[in-house]
Amino acid sequence: MTTKLYLSLLLVIFICSHSEASKLRTTTMTLYFQDRSGGPNATVVPITGLPGHLWSFFSFGTIFCADDPITEGLDKSSPEIARGQGIFVTSALDGSNTHVLISIVFTNSTKYNGSTLEVQGTSRQVDKVGEVAVVAGTGKFRFARGYATFETVYFDRSISYSVIRCNVTVKHF
Repeated sequence: MTTKLYLSLLLVIFICSHSEASKLRTTTMTLYFQDRSGGPNATVVPITGLPGHLWSFFSFGTIFCADDPITEGLDKSSPEIARGQGIFVTSALDGSNTHVLISIVFTNSTKYNGSTLEVQGTSRQVDKVGEVAVVAGTGKFRFARGYATFETVYFDRSISYSVIRCNVTVKHF
């Protein structure tokens, strides 16, 4: 009797999980982080680091706070649709890895306004394209899971300005 009950319970769990999985939607999008790491309008700033050491993107222990405008196109005059708010920590002793904790907060997008995607993971700074996990979401992206890739597509060292293309693929309800 317990074997039949156990198998029946497994069948019910399988059917329920399959029907929930079929409700998942996949969303892909390309976003552009307009990143300023210097000057009076900086959107990424170092907030702490190891005493007596230079605070930089390649210095172990340096923590940065970010609030980047995110636009729908590459150009900085492209419409802003979100903000990239969070922290980065240079987490490898040799400065090669950064741990990323970023919320993509949709602001002016009529389709996703008020929704968020939570991005977390280790990004290798020396790689042309970094990949991190999308671990959660809210609003239109409730229960989101997926990944995001980051690639610097424009960099002007003289004004500490870069544009970072972010390709996001998530499954959500």
